[in-house]
Amino acid sequence: MTHAQQDAHEGPAGSRQEEPADQRAPLAGKVALVAGATRGAGRGIAVELGAAGATVYVTGRTTRTRRSEYDRAETIEDTADLVTAAGGQGIAVPTDHLEPDQVRALVERIDAESGRLDVLVNDIWGGEQLFAWSSPVWEHDLDKGLRLLRLAVETHAITSHHALPLLLRGSGGLVVEMTDGTAEYNAAHYRNSFFYDLAKSSVLRMAFSLGHELGPRGATAVALTPGWMRSEIMLDAFGVTEATWRDALKDEPHFAISETPRYVGRAVAALAADPNVHRLNGTSLSSGGLAQLYGFTDLDGSRPDAWRYLVEVQDAGEPADTTGYR
Repeated sequence: MTHAQQDAHEGPAGSRQEEPADQRAPLAGKVALVAGATRGAGRGIAVELGAAGATVYVTGRTTRTRRSEYDRAETIEDTADLVTAAGGQGIAVPTDHLEPDQVRALVERIDAESGRLDVLVNDIWGGEQLFAWSSPVWEHDLDKGLRLLRLAVETHAITSHHALPLLLRGSGGLVVEMTDGTAEYNAAHYRNSFFYDLAKSSVLRMAFSLGHELGPRGATAVALTPGWMRSEIMLDAFGVTEATWRDALKDEPHFAISETPRYVGRAVAALAADPNVHRLNGTSLSSGGLAQLYGFTDLDGSRPDAWRYLVEVQDAGEPADTTGYR
């Protein structure tokens, strides 16, 4: 059952006919770890996994008592509460994924409490304040660039190292490496700066490599990118809210193709519920592409296909027009 459909069908007189439990909560009994779930895509993914019935461990560095260098109000406890409210079980575990001992303790806790791990989402990023859009590598702040690579690449490797033995203990596990851009798009386009480009391309390659290592062992790894996502930080940058996001179109008309974080969350939930997901092992995927495959929609009922729009409209210099793209 996808989110394009309803959890229950209307009967002849408008009465609701309940779906079987396994259709209403296709991930009931499953355990997920969303690493980097404080806000943005990580939060959207965690909530949608919860809506599908999963137990979701959510990690990050910002809690109700301590903030990361982002110094923002979103917390992992808030994310866990949203997961639980959506129908799953949210469990917040403060974790710095650059610290192997903390990641090891996290996985040991998941094992002790749940005894399994079915889905690992590597969404750790933390680099928004660390890259310059217009500085070449020789002018870019080196410490910030190297810190970005540690946060965006090293964290994923540390997390996979410690979490994959637990995931492989069962069968049919799924690893989702979150990045920005598809493999096809990033191979042909420079992405903002040397360090940003390197980070996002590295994560794509991680999914490809993990596909080779996990595939023969019965698990699946994919890379996944959202489109132009209306994260909390993006909305703040435009001075709008989710309710007023269209006000930003006067300054950036192409923002019309944007999507909520829940859209890519529904993509992950659909992948996790697909018994044949292994056919996608090692591939690069997008929220818009998976919406076409699985039939889910964004919260407003549309299916934005941002990466196709980017190539055919925005990069081509055409006027903003989302007709046929959402």
